[in-house]
Order: sequence, then C-alpha cells, then structure tokens
Amino acid sequence: MKNIFLVLLKVLVLIFVLSACQQPPTEEMNLAQEAVARAENNADAVNFAGITLTRAKDALNNMQIEADAKRYEAARNYAAEALDLAERAIDEGMIGAILAREEAAALNNSLRGLLGETENAIDVAGTDGSLDLDMDALSLELDSVRRLYDEAQQDLQDDNLQGAIARNEAVRSALSDINGRITEAAQAASRKK
Repeated sequence: MKNIFLVLLKVLVLIFVLSACQQPPTEEMNLAQEAVARAENNADAVNFAGITLTRAKDALNNMQIEADAKRYEAARNYAAEALDLAERAIDEGMIGAILAREEAAALNNSLRGLLGETENAIDVAGTDGSLDLDMDALSLELDSVRRLYDEAQQDLQDDNLQGAIARNEAVRSALSDINGRITEAAQAASRKK
C-alpha cells in the first residue's frame, strides 16, 4: 500500500511538473507587448526605424499565434524576438533622429550662403540690361524661396526633421533653377556680342 501511495505521489508530482511546464510565458509576453507599445509610441522609432518596428510587431503577432496554439516555447522565442526588435527600433530611431537633425542643420546652413549668392546674382543680373530675364518674376520667386527657407528653419527648431529636410531640398532645387536661368541668360547675351 505504501508503494502504491509513493507511486501515486510521484505521478501527481510528475503531472504537476509537466503542467507547470505547459503554462504560457505570460511574463515574457507582457514584457514584449510593453516594449512594442513603447516603440510604437516613440516618434523617432516610428519615423526612423519603421522596418525594425514592423518586424517587432510581426514577432509579437507570431507570439500570440503560438501562445493561442499552446506552443509555448515558440511563443517564448517570439516574445524575446519582439522585445529585442522593439528595443532596437527605439535605439535606431534615436540614432536616425540625431543623423536627420545633423543633416537638416547642415543643409540649412549651407543654403543660407547659397541664398545670399543667388540674391547677389539677381542683383547683378538686374543691372545688366542685355540679359533676357524677367527680373520681377525672379525677385518674386526668390521671396518665395526665402519663405520656404524660413519654414525649413522653423521645422528644424520644432524637431520636424523630415519636413526640414524636404523643405531645404526644395529650396536647394529652386535656387539651382534660378541660378541656372541667370547663367543661361548671361551665356546667351555673351554669344550675341
């Protein structure tokens, strides 16, 4: 009788141990969900690490699928992957924001000089009566470019880095176009002489 009791006790302990092993990895899953939520609410991660963030969300989705199917080891692995990717997205976002801020500031600073050079070129072209240019239209266009440049500076101050970069690139393109027209007009005038 004592042996049967020991055998039953061992069976019960074994069942308890096995059932404990078959519990969902709740803590790991919660940590993964929290990490992905943090990354989704981090503007830099969203703006500059979108691919990594998408991978984290995919791992989180796979984690849930595996947990629902009671494949807890796979769910645990996906939870660890989601957690790692979410943290990586936040880190990549921070680095991306720093690089974008530096790029936007450098572009903004370089355009300040180009804006001045273009203004001087328009002034010089306005004194040359042989150039076939609509000086009023060029001046209006330059005013528009200055406003766009000011908006880019404001974007940079507001940490709207992608907006600052996009506006600065538009400024650079517009200034290049204005300078190109002045150069073409000067070359055409010199060929006529």
